[in-house]
Amino acid sequence: METTEFEQSNHPLSTLVLQQKDDIQRVIFAGFIPRFFAYLIDLLVIWSINSIVTKPLLRLVNLENAQLWIPLFSAENITTSLIFFLYFILMTKFFQASLGKMVFGLSVVSLTRRKMSNGQIIFRECIGRYISMALGGIPYLVVAFTKRHQGIHDLFADTSVIKNRFTKLNDQMEQNNQ
Repeated sequence: METTEFEQSNHPLSTLVLQQKDDIQRVIFAGFIPRFFAYLIDLLVIWSINSIVTKPLLRLVNLENAQLWIPLFSAENITTSLIFFLYFILMTKFFQASLGKMVFGLSVVSLTRRKMSNGQIIFRECIGRYISMALGGIPYLVVAFTKRHQGIHDLFADTSVIKNRFTKLNDQMEQNNQ
């Protein structure tokens, strides 16, 4: 295994950083509170999109009261759900952060590779979020108790949310770990 310049330096700080990696990662990755407030901003953005675009369009094409079998499958519920999931998928794919995360200086990162794959993004933002929401949002609380502040949707997709100012430090620590 190749050692890095940081490890070779025998500097007390380098050994301390490597020994305290788990504790440092609790600081590097975004915890529950900033992620919660970022999510609230995202919900406000999604609500705005639905109020300004989706609902008037449904009214325009006379589909606002249309439904399949039961009210759960109404045109409004289907389109607002599509907007919700597409917002998170597209923002994560193209910006590695939703607008709420951008406000707080956070980004979604892959824990397995340099760049997130489409599968990771879809799994995290669709399947993981759906499961978390179906269980009343309780799985989001897992963020407060895991080492890298991962929610259930992050654990499924091998991702987490990092504070942007610590990205370089985390990259260097991960290089030292390999």
